[in-house]
Amino acid sequence: MKNVFIVLSCVLIVGCASDNSGMADAEDRNIIDDGSGTVINLSDYFDIDFNSLDNYENQSIPNYIDEDNTPNGNQITNEGATLGRILFYDNTLSVNNTVSCASCHKQAFAFGDIDDVSIGANGVTARHSMRLINARFGDETNFFWDERANSLEQQTTMPIRDHAEMGFSGENDDPNFNDLISRLETVDYYPELFNRAFGSETINETRIQNALSQFIRSIQSFDSRYDDNRILVNNDNQPFPNFTNQENLGKQLFTQQPNFNNQGVRIDGGFGCAGCHGGSEFSIAENRGNNGVIGVFGSNDIDLTITRSPTLRDIVGPNGQSNGAFFHDASANSLEEVLLHYNTIATNNPDLDNRLRQGNNPQQLEMTTEEMEAIIAFLETLTGEDVYTNEKWSDPFIGVE
Repeated sequence: MKNVFIVLSCVLIVGCASDNSGMADAEDRNIIDDGSGTVINLSDYFDIDFNSLDNYENQSIPNYIDEDNTPNGNQITNEGATLGRILFYDNTLSVNNTVSCASCHKQAFAFGDIDDVSIGANGVTARHSMRLINARFGDETNFFWDERANSLEQQTTMPIRDHAEMGFSGENDDPNFNDLISRLETVDYYPELFNRAFGSETINETRIQNALSQFIRSIQSFDSRYDDNRILVNNDNQPFPNFTNQENLGKQLFTQQPNFNNQGVRIDGGFGCAGCHGGSEFSIAENRGNNGVIGVFGSNDIDLTITRSPTLRDIVGPNGQSNGAFFHDASANSLEEVLLHYNTIATNNPDLDNRLRQGNNPQQLEMTTEEMEAIIAFLETLTGEDVYTNEKWSDPFIGVE
């Protein structure tokens, strides 16, 4: 939990409420009453205007975006996402107050991590932390690289319950999740923030999950050069008017399917990337196999897991820099290395996605240097700018010396 300060006595506040509403001033919801005559000014804790919350629930979404994994029971609200933002950045959610969700999902790197494997409260995590941008905009509802969470809601507290990541595992002398809830109940502002978000001061795991997932689903990026051009055409198959020839070539190669000979070697056509990363969401297809990456970070073990991918949007930053390593084992450090992997699939494992093989042969795309450069140029057009600096997704805590 970040440093906080100034708990104000009611006598210092002009217009304190004298009723039992629990609010110091009905017109100033930055002031809350703890019921004992002491009021708390939320603006002393957070860089948030609670009288005029940021817009999370009614953000503009392009009409060519069709996929949305938001469940009916957890629609985004400004109050819920604001609570989720605070929880996302709060080190209190780790057993030793050292890490938060944001420690492994950094805004400056598209809410991903530049470390190959992230550092938790009790050591390193098992895999590379994936980017969270546009997590809402996909049909896939399972999360984590190995899809062990059945929903984003379930995913949000699994790192908290993990010994290495945030430490409330309840195993091997770790405190359990109920201990975290008891901790949050003693924080001056959390009961009221849960009340604002959910209608009562009750703090439980479901509400923590709902608030965190509302905030994560609110993190969206639709101000890229791709979006600027997509609105000018009827579909992705048309050349974009303000793309360079190289970028349009990359888009064509990304979208078109390849044609192979009997040995699985591409003879013409594109690379078929859109077969797994389709639509304007560039999200991962639900039904897929292993992508040919079978390594385990830091060991020689083999892992044939069918892995999840984040959206390809903001796969690199606004200046073309990598937003962390690629693949679940952090085995690729650049887009060039990613393309080289798909150019020549090295393993014909039984779980390999059929779109990456021809008959019994793994695909050989025979990419030229020109084609690789075009694909990379196109992927760079998928990067926006606002999401990297917008304060509504930033650390809300006010630090005090």
